[in-house]
Amino acid sequence: MGRALYSVGFWIRETGQALDRLGCRLQGKNHFREQLSRHRTLMNVFDKAPLVDKDAFVAPSASIIGNVHLGPGSSIWYGCVLRGDANTITVGAGTNIQDNSLVHVAKSNLNGKVLPTLIGDNVTIRNSALLLGCTLEDESYIGASATVLDGAHVEKHAIVESGALVRHNTRIPSGEVWGGNPARFLRKVTEEERAFFSTSAVDYSNLAQVHAAENTKNLEETDFNKLLYKKKARDAEYDSPLLNDDLTLSENHLPKAP
Repeated sequence: MGRALYSVGFWIRETGQALDRLGCRLQGKNHFREQLSRHRTLMNVFDKAPLVDKDAFVAPSASIIGNVHLGPGSSIWYGCVLRGDANTITVGAGTNIQDNSLVHVAKSNLNGKVLPTLIGDNVTIRNSALLLGCTLEDESYIGASATVLDGAHVEKHAIVESGALVRHNTRIPSGEVWGGNPARFLRKVTEEERAFFSTSAVDYSNLAQVHAAENTKNLEETDFNKLLYKKKARDAEYDSPLLNDDLTLSENHLPKAP
C-alpha cells in the first residue's frame, strides 16, 4: 500500500512539474516576474531524505540535500548549502548557519576514515564559512569565510577567526582562539566572548522566527505589506529630522516682521 501511494504521489508531482514547465514557456520572458520562490529547498538523494525539526528555520534559497538532520531552533540562512550525499550532516539545537555557507561531508579521507559533519548545539557559523567532514562542539564559533577541513575538531567555547584555514585533523582545544592560514593558537577566549556564545545563538533563533513568519505569507499579504511600507516611507519623509532642520533653517532666514 505504501509503495502504491508513493508511486501515485510521484506521478502527480511529475505531472505538476511538466505543467509548470509548460506554463513557463507560455509566459515567455515574463515568467521571472513571479515573486514566490520556485527553489527546491529540501531534496532527497539516493535513498536519503533530510530530517528537519518543525521548529527549525530553513531559508527559501537554502539547499538541504540528502542525509541532513536539523535540530529544533536551528536556522539555515539564505544561500546556504548542506549536502549530505556521501555521508551524514547533523546540526544540533539552536545552531545558526549564516548566509552562503557550505557544509559538506567526506566519504573517507587520506587515513581511510569515514567522516560525517557533526555540529553541536548553539553553534554560530558566520557568513560564507566552509565546513567539510569536521566536528564542532556545543557553543563553538566559526568566523566569516573560515574553512574547517575534514577530520578537524573544534571543542566547546573555541573560536575560529574569520578567514582562517583549519587544516585536516587539527584539534582546537576548548576556550582557545585560532586564526590565520594555516590556523594556529592566538590567545584564550575572554569572559565576554564566552558569554556571547549563548547570546548569539538565542538572538539568531529569535530572528529566524521573524523570517519564518515572513516567508509563510502568501502573495496577497506581501503585496499589501509593500503598499503599507511605501506609505510609511512617504510619511517618514515629512517627519525626518533632516527635513525639519531644513525647515527651521529656512524660517531663520525669513525677514522679520517690523
